[in-house]
Amino acid sequence: MRKWLSFPRRAGACSRQAHADLPAGTYEREMGKEGFFGPATHFYHRHPPTGWTGFDGPLRPRAFDTTKLDAAGASPWDAVPLLGNAQVRIRHLAIAGAMDHLVRNGDGDELIFVHEGEGDLFCDFGHLAYREGDYILLPRGTMWRLEPSQATRLLLIEATNGAYRMPEKGLVGPHAIFDPAVLETPELDEAFLAQRAKEREWAVRVKRRGTLTTITYPFNPLDAVGWKGDLVPVKLNWRDIRPLMSHRYHLPPSAHTTFVADRFVVCTFVPRPIESDPGALKVPFFHSNDDYDEFIFYHRGQFFSRDNIHPGMITLHPCGFPHGPHPKAFAAGARHARKETDEVAVMIDTRDALDTSPAAETIEWADYWKSWSAGPEVG
Repeated sequence: MRKWLSFPRRAGACSRQAHADLPAGTYEREMGKEGFFGPATHFYHRHPPTGWTGFDGPLRPRAFDTTKLDAAGASPWDAVPLLGNAQVRIRHLAIAGAMDHLVRNGDGDELIFVHEGEGDLFCDFGHLAYREGDYILLPRGTMWRLEPSQATRLLLIEATNGAYRMPEKGLVGPHAIFDPAVLETPELDEAFLAQRAKEREWAVRVKRRGTLTTITYPFNPLDAVGWKGDLVPVKLNWRDIRPLMSHRYHLPPSAHTTFVADRFVVCTFVPRPIESDPGALKVPFFHSNDDYDEFIFYHRGQFFSRDNIHPGMITLHPCGFPHGPHPKAFAAGARHARKETDEVAVMIDTRDALDTSPAAETIEWADYWKSWSAGPEVG
C-alpha cells in the first residue's frame, strides 16, 4: 500500500460532505488520485469547470459513432480496431453469418459485450446462447466461434497479456452488485453435440503478438466429452447487475466496477434511482482525475449526464482536463427533473493513455468538445 501524504484541510467556502450541500452558487470539482481510491481535494468554483471556449492541441474530449461503421466481418480478427494501449485493445465487430472457422486469442483474455443481436457461441467448453446485453468472458487460449441467428454487433475488449478478475466488493460482501451464482458457463448440450458431428476439415486462426497463424485439423477440434476445473468462460447480462446506490450521495464510477484487469477496469452503468436527498448531486460530479483515461460505450437508453449521445456511440475523456455533465443535464439534475436513469453503458478506465485508430478517426464527432459551451454561469 502506498503511504500517501494525507492530511485533510479546509479553506474558504466549502461543503462538509463531498457531492452534497454545495455552497450556494458554486460548482464542485474533484481532483484525485488512483481513480477515486486515493487522496482527493474538492474545489468549489463560481463557474463550470467545463466552461471552456477552445482546445488548441491534441488533448480534448472526443466522441465516435460506431453506427457509422458499415463493414461486416466473418471473424473476430476482422473486427475494426478503435482504441487501445499495451494493456487493452478495444474493437468493434459486425457479424451476420456463422463463422466457418475457429479462433483462439493467444494475446490475452477476450471480453465480449453484445450490443445487438443474438445467436450461439461454441467453444472448447461447450455451447452458450447469447443475446443483447451479454458479457461473455473467454479466457486466453479458448477456441471459439459464433453462429448468429440475428445480425450481431459486438464490442471486443482484449486484456492484452493479462486476465480478467472479479472486483473486490469489500464491506458489501461477495453477493453485492451481482451474485456469482448468476454467472452462466458453457454446456455440453444437444447443440454442442450437434455441431461436433460436423466432421470436416477445420481451421483454427490463432492470434499471437498481433499476428495470425492458421492451424488445420482433419476433424472438428471442439470435441470434448467432458471437463472439470475453475478456468471457464462465463456469461453475465447487464440485467443481472444490481447497482450500488445511495439516496443521499452520488457514488463514483468505481462503485460500478464489473471486471478488473491489469491497469484497467470495466464498469457497467445500469438503470437505477437517482439520488433523492435535496442536497445531493443528481448527476456525476465534475472531476479532473489525472491518472486515468475514461472510455464509455453507450448501449441503450438516454445517458443522463450527456446531450446528443445515442446508442452505439463512444466518448473518450483523456486525463489532463476536468470533465463532467453537460449543461442541460446539470440543470435537469439541479431541478431533480428525473427520478431514475434508463441508461446502459460500458465504461473502461485505463491507467495508461489510449491511442485512437485511423478507423476510429473516420467516425469521430470532431466538435464534441463544443457540446459544453452552453453552460450557464452562477454567481
